[in-house]
Formats: sequence, C-alpha cells, structure tokens
Amino acid sequence: MQYSRVLTICFVLLAGASLASARDLALVSNKSNSISAISVPDLVKVCKGQTSRWPDGKPVIFIMRALSTPEMKLFLEKIYELPEGEVKDLIAAANHGRAGHPAIMIAVSDEDLVNKVASMPGAIGVVDVYAINSSVNYIKLAGKAPLEPGYLLHGN
Repeated sequence: MQYSRVLTICFVLLAGASLASARDLALVSNKSNSISAISVPDLVKVCKGQTSRWPDGKPVIFIMRALSTPEMKLFLEKIYELPEGEVKDLIAAANHGRAGHPAIMIAVSDEDLVNKVASMPGAIGVVDVYAINSSVNYIKLAGKAPLEPGYLLHGN
C-alpha cells in the first residue's frame, strides 16, 4: 500500500515537471521592422540563414536561446526538424564570413533576447511568450498569434 502511494506521488511530480518545461514560444520583432506575420516556410529560411534581407532592405538577424535549453526543444522539432548537432553546424555555416553581422545569434536569457531584438533593426527572435514586453512586437506565425488556438509554437 505504501509503495503504490510513493509511486503515485513520484509519477505526479514527474508529470508536473515535464508540463512545467513545455513553454509557449512566440516570435518577436524589432519595432522598426515592417514584418507582422510570417509563414512557416519563410521562418525556416530565416532560421537557416537563407534570408539575408527583409523586403524593406533591413538585414535579417535571427536570435534564439541556446539549443540545449528545454524551451528550444519544441522549436528544433517544429521549425528546424533537425537534431541539435545539425542545427549547430547550420548556424556555424550561416554565420561563416559574417563576423560583424551574424545571421543567427544566441542569447543567454529571455531578457537578453528581448533586449537584443529591441536594439537591432531587422532582428527577430523566438522567446517564451511571457517574456514579451513593450520594446518588441510579436509576429503572427502562419496566420496565428501566440496563445491563439492552433499556434504552432504552443508548448503542450
């Protein structure tokens, strides 16, 4: 009897921990960018460093958290559709020869990411939806806003 109660408690704690790590992500943009929505194929091109300029001529800079963070697992699965090691190689290739102006940057925290996006015209990033503040705009993905039903980067 005691053994089954301990197992039940352990199961509930593990299930709760996995749900807590599944975060809702959002795409955010520098306020001066003209982009307010993006399709999934266009986002994939941005994330792979295949798009260098926005239609208004601003350079594209994609900013994300470290690939090893729990929140980026969802992004790797749904957008890159590649394992972490291949995405690291892809980032290195996209940034090759662009020392002064990388195509893809890694932020150390959600706050750092939002600050970088806010300070760099042409920048967009992927961040925990609850880290968004008034210094950036959110971007609709495939016609959906963050937290809207059917949004691709929903954590659960």
